[in-house]
Amino acid sequence: MAAPLSLAEIPTVSRLYHLKKLVPISSTSKTPSQTLNDIISLIRFDITKLQVDGIVNAANESLLGGGGVDYAIHKAAGPALLYECRDLGGCAVGDAKTTSAYNLPCKKVIHTVGPIYTVEKRPDPGHPEMLLRSCYRRSLEEAVQSNVKSIAFSAISTGVYGYPSDKAAQAAADEVRKFLEAPENAGKLERVIFCNFEQKDENAYEDVIP
Repeated sequence: MAAPLSLAEIPTVSRLYHLKKLVPISSTSKTPSQTLNDIISLIRFDITKLQVDGIVNAANESLLGGGGVDYAIHKAAGPALLYECRDLGGCAVGDAKTTSAYNLPCKKVIHTVGPIYTVEKRPDPGHPEMLLRSCYRRSLEEAVQSNVKSIAFSAISTGVYGYPSDKAAQAAADEVRKFLEAPENAGKLERVIFCNFEQKDENAYEDVIP
């Protein structure tokens, strides 16, 4: 069983470049930003073991627990998390809601509901991306509102919801960058961590982070 990981132990993108564990991608359309690379982190780890202010749970619309990371977070947090979630009245796809973290080493859990890729693609091919971007944006907004300075995202919708990892990473990285670069958000978040459990998701982020 992995020991809890402190924020200081989670490498930033800048640190990964320095250690040569991440290679700059020449094909990216985004210009690298030292400021952003000092804020953004990329790690493959158990998100329930991160000692950060907040973690983002890939929940379902009921917010009453499910499979994958949702199950892991509820199990690690204990039954009190479920009791609080019952009072939230569920959550719409693309939205986010915040709870306490209970037995987790973080302070807050931000629950967001990602799109089921094939379902949301039927009415409009661009609909899944719009909803996924909303998940990341709303989670970041919730973090700021809850005074969360360090936030770790699980890979939203790339498991049983079937969102292709490469497309998901592209949308997530771009939406987070837009949020951090907005003048009104300057200094509000000290660290944004993409915490992946599956190697395919880790690889996808390595291909899009400038």
